[in-house]
Amino acid sequence: MDRGASEPAEILSSEITLDRQARRAEIITVDPETLDAIETALDGYREMVASFFSIPLTGREGASFVRYRAGGFYRSHRDAGTLESWPAAARRQISIVVFLNNCRERPGPGEFGGGQLRLLEDVPHDIVPREGLLVAFPAATMHEVAPVDAGTRDVIVDWYY
Repeated sequence: MDRGASEPAEILSSEITLDRQARRAEIITVDPETLDAIETALDGYREMVASFFSIPLTGREGASFVRYRAGGFYRSHRDAGTLESWPAAARRQISIVVFLNNCRERPGPGEFGGGQLRLLEDVPHDIVPREGLLVAFPAATMHEVAPVDAGTRDVIVDWYY
């Protein structure tokens, strides 16, 4: 991700917009070989995720690489919805997040502080990021990314249909 081009991450609402009050992150374009390896790996997890949630999953939207620098966040939102701006959002069944680095109270090189994934349905639950951890949850679940206090939080996100 360090070698890839970046652009500000947008949000989906009635339009696809840049809203720095709702989301402060970057989308990173990675090299084709890395993207292909990740796409293959995520395809390999589809049946396991489908089995866990007891629903058929037919495909994915496509991996995105997201970077949250210190001060970055994503306010509460749902990944699924009926939106003219992004019709594919209605097909989203399961959201996945793959953490690429560790969260630590005192971050060292390549680590970050803060940035927990918060699932806000029923009983709110904070997920502390750990390198390599894949988290899957229903795409209609209200969730947010807590502000990153220090360092850089890198993740891969995708949605199974």
